[in-house]
Amino acid sequence: MAGDAAAGGAGGGDARRSRIVRGMGDDAAVVRAEPVCVTSVDAMVEGVHFRLQEGWASAAEVGHRAMAGALSDIAAMGAQAGEAYLVLGLSAGFEEERALELVRSAAALAASVGASVAGGDVVGAPVLLVSVTAVGWAGSPDELVGRDGARVGDLVGVTGTLGSAAAALALMSGEAKLGPRSEPALARARRPLPRVAEGRALARAGVHAMIDVSDGLVADAAHLGRAGGAQLRIDVEALPVHAGVAEVAAQLGQPAWRLAASGGEDYELCFCASPEDRELVERALAALGTVGVSWVGEVRAGAPGARLSGEGSEDAGVEGFEHRW
Repeated sequence: MAGDAAAGGAGGGDARRSRIVRGMGDDAAVVRAEPVCVTSVDAMVEGVHFRLQEGWASAAEVGHRAMAGALSDIAAMGAQAGEAYLVLGLSAGFEEERALELVRSAAALAASVGASVAGGDVVGAPVLLVSVTAVGWAGSPDELVGRDGARVGDLVGVTGTLGSAAAALALMSGEAKLGPRSEPALARARRPLPRVAEGRALARAGVHAMIDVSDGLVADAAHLGRAGGAQLRIDVEALPVHAGVAEVAAQLGQPAWRLAASGGEDYELCFCASPEDRELVERALAALGTVGVSWVGEVRAGAPGARLSGEGSEDAGVEGFEHRW
């Protein structure tokens, strides 16, 4: 990727730049390594993950969301954000200025969580394709959190609020009408924030398992359950529902918890922690002053996966999110 393509937001302070020996402008990036490298690759395709048309997504929003998806995986491991590499497949008619807008938006989000865009590539493609490789760092494997550590008796927690992405999809597809209270959900879905600092804080607080909510809470909790050989029981009445979701859910004839449980791309963190560490986890997140934690269930013995309880949710048939744009 040419240096000018990302110059508008690649930024990053001295701490981030000190790792990059050679970045954009050379044939390959050269980065000073730390003991443990964490790598995530995420791709978004026009017509599947987004639509470039009025009312759906601008070029800047596409860039932001693509970067958010990759960095959210780094957050879920509890790693420190490092470098990001951006590949653009540009379709015919996608102007240079829009491409620059996309890259600058992606780079600005990266910089906001301590990452730097260190390189990438630009190619032609039948439709717009955005692929982000995000790299994170840790001092040792023990600093990281995987999916497989859930223990019977653990509490299940989630950061922030849920349901905005599902509500936004209903609004953009015309299934629901935008109202005065649903605007916050739409705005947040267009520019979600990866919880990188929160992931590191949770890892330091000793959580046993963690995953980002990209496929929907019920699906991602099931991933934790299967990886840990236990069952995560989720109380739908305890789910933190984002502002405006209830207004959309009412139009759809559904309870608000259903959107919060099934909607993907909220990019919050779902984790399992010992009851003895509950206050430690709460203090760790409170110290950041960004988002709180909601305790939404517990880990039990049973068929590995996840199960819902509360408010008529038993056998409700709630599924995770599948891209269908």
